[in-house]
Amino acid sequence: MTGHRDGAAPGAGHVDLVTVRRDDTAATGETTVVRLLSLLPAHWTCTPRSVGPDRIVLRIALDDAVDHHAVRRAVAGALADRALDGWTEER
Repeated sequence: MTGHRDGAAPGAGHVDLVTVRRDDTAATGETTVVRLLSLLPAHWTCTPRSVGPDRIVLRIALDDAVDHHAVRRAVAGALADRALDGWTEER
């Protein structure tokens, strides 16, 4: 997960979340991105930056209520879902 703060406000900026497919039998990225987005909080601003068969990059906006720690916790919870077996966060 990479991040950027533009300095406009505390918590402002974004995080680029990168997930990769580690199991060839897992669903491809085109299907997984939909599942992943559905498991993240609905009020977050998330934009798919890149979606391929084996790699997904989501840009998640940060604000006062959403920081790097909140993103990391939510992503860990989402990736623990059985629907996303075979996918992991790239660090």
